[in-house]
Amino acid sequence: MEPELAPLTAAAFRDLLALLGRVDQRFTAGDGRLDDPTSVVEGYRWILSILSVGAEVWLWGDSQRPRFVDIVGPNRKWGGDNADAYYQYAPIDPRRTYRVQGVKGDAVYYSLTVYGGPDDGRYSTRIVGTQNHRTVPAADDGTFQLWLSPTPQAGPTIVLEPDAVAAITRDYLVDPVGGRRVEWAIECVDGEGDPVPSDADTARRLRGVATWVEAQAAIVPVTPPVVNAVAEPYPVPTSTFGWAAGDAAYAFGGFDLGPDEALLVRGRSPECAFWNLCLWTPFLHTYDYAYDAVTINGGQVTYGADGSWVLIVAPRDPGRPNWLSTQGHRSGLLWFRWFLPETTPERPTCEVVALP
Repeated sequence: MEPELAPLTAAAFRDLLALLGRVDQRFTAGDGRLDDPTSVVEGYRWILSILSVGAEVWLWGDSQRPRFVDIVGPNRKWGGDNADAYYQYAPIDPRRTYRVQGVKGDAVYYSLTVYGGPDDGRYSTRIVGTQNHRTVPAADDGTFQLWLSPTPQAGPTIVLEPDAVAAITRDYLVDPVGGRRVEWAIECVDGEGDPVPSDADTARRLRGVATWVEAQAAIVPVTPPVVNAVAEPYPVPTSTFGWAAGDAAYAFGGFDLGPDEALLVRGRSPECAFWNLCLWTPFLHTYDYAYDAVTINGGQVTYGADGSWVLIVAPRDPGRPNWLSTQGHRSGLLWFRWFLPETTPERPTCEVVALP
């Protein structure tokens, strides 16, 4: 038998294949076993989604010649995606300096967050720094610029700390279908690197992909903290697990409804740059928003005269505004987010009612 020319890469690749062959046990066996065929099918789709993200981030990412790549979208549903936003990722070398430029488009909120932590496929453990559309406003022509660097630069700068590993952009649109997303670009002004892949480095990257898949699988399937209710909102964090935003408040809930029932979610939102509610599967991805309204944002909501709102989660159209379709799911997750809220939001109230 002839010796393998890339033995480390071959071994890492086989380990990744073996992992993919057993990761479905998270939702087909044991305590996490799901009894809904639709959710099980969604689980298999989710596996390929996180594999796709893992390959973009850990296999192809290059901190010396970075580019922003989409990590959520209609075919990349994972980690709490939503229909209103675009998220992009670029790897960071904390010793380097990066120029980030953008064109605002129609975004009502945009930000860039740098995360610190391990660089081996595991989630980041903390926020190094954040800049958003208020701290880096666009010029009259819609353009803006900021720097990522270990030293302050002439202009808005996120100062990189020794464990900085990733930059993630967010841009939110009231009309994500017809609106223009932010155009992001990143350049490493002092990068080095080598374009020729080595066996050792490629094996390391494939192990990062495997670690990523395994870490994501360890989180799901997710059960809500409350059912037919929303838990107390929590304020903008000072630390983070994973890639949460550094300037948003959140609230988590769940629903479990019969075929002729609806959940009325009542509340009001503080002044903020943007807010929305999303319906998620146990794999933290939205239902198919190409067909139905499965998320709703503050620019789409019909409000009461006093500024309050009533959102309706139901399996069919109740003939009233603010309907979110459960799209054939009896149960699911509810997720609120508020960007740059003036205060921590009030806890929404929920009521199960009969559908007409």
